[in-house]
Amino acid sequence: MEREHMVKSVSRALDIIAIVSGHRGGLGVTDISKRMDINKSSVYRILTTLAQYGYIEQDEATDRYKLGYQFLAVSTKLLESIDLRTEARPFLQELEKITNEVIHLVVYDQGEVVYIEKLEGNETLRMHSKVGKRAPMHCTSVGKAILAYLPTAVVHDILDRKGLPVHTEYTITDKDQLLKELEAIKKKGFALDLEENEQGITCMAVPLFDHLGNVVAAMSISGHTRRMTDERLSGLQGKMLEIGHEISKRLGFVPIQS
Repeated sequence: MEREHMVKSVSRALDIIAIVSGHRGGLGVTDISKRMDINKSSVYRILTTLAQYGYIEQDEATDRYKLGYQFLAVSTKLLESIDLRTEARPFLQELEKITNEVIHLVVYDQGEVVYIEKLEGNETLRMHSKVGKRAPMHCTSVGKAILAYLPTAVVHDILDRKGLPVHTEYTITDKDQLLKELEAIKKKGFALDLEENEQGITCMAVPLFDHLGNVVAAMSISGHTRRMTDERLSGLQGKMLEIGHEISKRLGFVPIQS
């Protein structure tokens, strides 16, 4: 937005909210005034207005101002309105345009993944996947991407209940081997399916996280193994991680700063 179209009082109110939000113990009028380089009376008027609407509260013991609980009500409504497919689709379309390959979006449900979006790409590829279909977790890139970030007890429960059925000659059927791969996936941030679910098809997936930091979904790119070479997979890593991060941000995920 161009600066001449901005409303100064609204801009200042938003700046105050941003400043106050960065201080758990709150800030006084003088502190805020110094940080914004505007007079205390202006700061006080804005704080008073925000307080009337519940977006700012004053601590009676310290006289400092902090965020109000109205933000919780607003954020809850925002989170309830978030639709994974809607938020992810522009990013999936971008990836499809770049690669011309099949793009999947799945969610985790009761020890399996469920396809909720599939973009076909322009390259020839016959796959069993379709929207609404369920798939195992141990031999799909999307499944492994989610498994890697689930609690250990949940992972063991899934593997014990579902087993490790063979889908191709490359399917991992040893539990310890799979658990080691899940550890590696968590370090790298992405998962691979090297013809483990369907012969001749290689996939790469990244996990997607919600506002609580829980893994809730995954997205992948799938192509014929002759096209998905080691060199191409290596070149796709950065873009996949970037898009996964962007979709997670749209879901409210805020990564912990190290």
